Amino acid sequence: MKIFDLTGKVAIITGSTRGIGRSIAEQLAQAGAKVVISSRTAENCEEVAAAIKKNGGEAIAVPASISKQTELEALVKKTRDTWGRIDILVCNAASNPHYGSMMDLPDELYDKTMRNNILSNLWLCKLVVPEMRKRKDGVVIIVSSIAGLRASGVLGVYALSKAADMQLARNLALEFGPDNVRVNCIAPGLVKTDFAKALWEDPKRRADRESSTPLRRIGEPDDIGGIAVMLASRAGAFITGQTIVADGGVTIA
Repeated sequence: MKIFDLTGKVAIITGSTRGIGRSIAEQLAQAGAKVVISSRTAENCEEVAAAIKKNGGEAIAVPASISKQTELEALVKKTRDTWGRIDILVCNAASNPHYGSMMDLPDELYDKTMRNNILSNLWLCKLVVPEMRKRKDGVVIIVSSIAGLRASGVLGVYALSKAADMQLARNLALEFGPDNVRVNCIAPGLVKTDFAKALWEDPKRRADRESSTPLRRIGEPDDIGGIAVMLASRAGAFITGQTIVADGGVTIA
């Protein structure tokens, strides 16, 4: 048995047109999974799906906003209509609409963050997990962040939501475990993505971060993509309810 093989598996990955989400989709496809590329913009979804197919993988594009329950329902339905099943759910898409003190946080941005970063993950689990439990096999991966492990004076509500994602994974892992459905988080550190551009594009800020990181670099999307393959495959079959930190050593330094 090839313990990293995902041949025949079907995976939905939200926020998969760039950065970490795209890497996860590409790496799952390379491992043999049929992948569903999803983000808000149809053109971007089609572009990534086409690139995966050009490299020999199987992919479809299904645009959806994580903030809209009806669009997530349509995402799941289109996946089932196309491939008949869902084996792997990767909740990667997230929002960070407020940068600054939590004392200046408007209620509507608090609500938006919690809806997009936590509630949408629960919505997707409600849509997808029942079939996994019935089949006695399935994987949910939530992309959290080391922000959920550390205090922040400027990313407070985002950090709050990412800590909640870790607890959501623990709760669901306990609930779904008897039916062999595994739920885990990946908590990346600073990764070179558009989402985190404000944290790495300034040369001085980046140099400061790299000098305080044991591996002396920030992450690349593929540093995270491979972890998702491990968690989704036989290689991760005895891991559930965990948060795997991939941060170059920042949180141990």
